[in-house]
Amino acid sequence: MQTTHFTSGEPAVVITRVAQRQWHALEDDRVVGRGEASARPDGRIFVSIDAWHRSVFDQLADAMLAQLPAPLHTIVDETDVELTAGWERAGFTTRRREWEYVVPTGSGLVLPPQGVTIVPRGSASEGPLRALDRVIRAEVESTVGWQEMPAEVLVRPAGDTIVDPALYAAAAEGDSYVGLVRVVQVTRLPRIGLIAVRADRHRRGIARALLAEVLGSLHARGIPTATAEVNEANPAATALFEGIGARRASSNLELVRHGG
Repeated sequence: MQTTHFTSGEPAVVITRVAQRQWHALEDDRVVGRGEASARPDGRIFVSIDAWHRSVFDQLADAMLAQLPAPLHTIVDETDVELTAGWERAGFTTRRREWEYVVPTGSGLVLPPQGVTIVPRGSASEGPLRALDRVIRAEVESTVGWQEMPAEVLVRPAGDTIVDPALYAAAAEGDSYVGLVRVVQVTRLPRIGLIAVRADRHRRGIARALLAEVLGSLHARGIPTATAEVNEANPAATALFEGIGARRASSNLELVRHGG
């Protein structure tokens, strides 16, 4: 356990590293702030701080940044000006913006291209699904890099990012899958956590048909809307969601600190 004493600023606190990736700010033995670091599948380290007082935030940030390797990342709601300013004081700058979309579920039936069949969510075969996952992962790694994928894409020991096959719908062509979409329930609304199609099957309407399938199934269950996060730098994904009537509700910023 590592402890750092701060005697300047208000309030004066003691910063204690209570675990490998957790810090507490103590004032008179009372926790007045918490910091945490977590590693993403691609190796990036994301940090977060929960503190009401600006001085406590800054002291936690100083202690954490001194003990963690750069680069470091964090996610903030773009409307949270105070939190954003806190990270900027610590040397973080904006890396990218993600739009949060509210997606209507009653967008109607979309037929897949000839020769492609949509396998409903929960019915996809695990073997072809995992094979497609490996293909898409390799394609992403060789182009934009896995750091551009959604945060909830988790790597398994064999390099597999399929957490639960029951969460997926798939697009089948012959004996293999060429596209997939995952729907998760992380809040009160379902989230379109990932939608991906093999690079050699792009621009055929497969992604739109996959999206229509999962949205239609949600609509049939009486769920009027879902959510999705889209990287501002991904015009194809933006066009896909806005083309079915999705609207931007908020935005998040990913900030990065490269050290120094």
